[in-house]
Amino acid sequence: MTTLNDFSEPESCPATNLLKLLAGKWKPQIYRLALEGPLRFNTLLRQLPGSNKQSVAVALKELEEAGLLQKTIIKEKPLHIEYNLTEKGFMLVPVFKQLENFSAE
Repeated sequence: MTTLNDFSEPESCPATNLLKLLAGKWKPQIYRLALEGPLRFNTLLRQLPGSNKQSVAVALKELEEAGLLQKTIIKEKPLHIEYNLTEKGFMLVPVFKQLENFSAE
């Protein structure tokens, strides 16, 4: 059984690592929207009131680098890019379900 003592070093604490991974103004919202299906950049901008191109682009890049999102270039006319959750991204669904349950109590 894992105890809190097993996470005495900050870098070994899963909660700290997850919070760092999702830290940022738009990352949690982008993750939530990605659960609904593929994301396009301009659609994201419309769905995130108050966002701007640069902050959304940075958040997408960081989520991609963390392995939570995959960027796919769709070679249709017009050419576009979609972002989808990866297998690793889907692994966080139970964590978010628990957070949802916690906040509802």
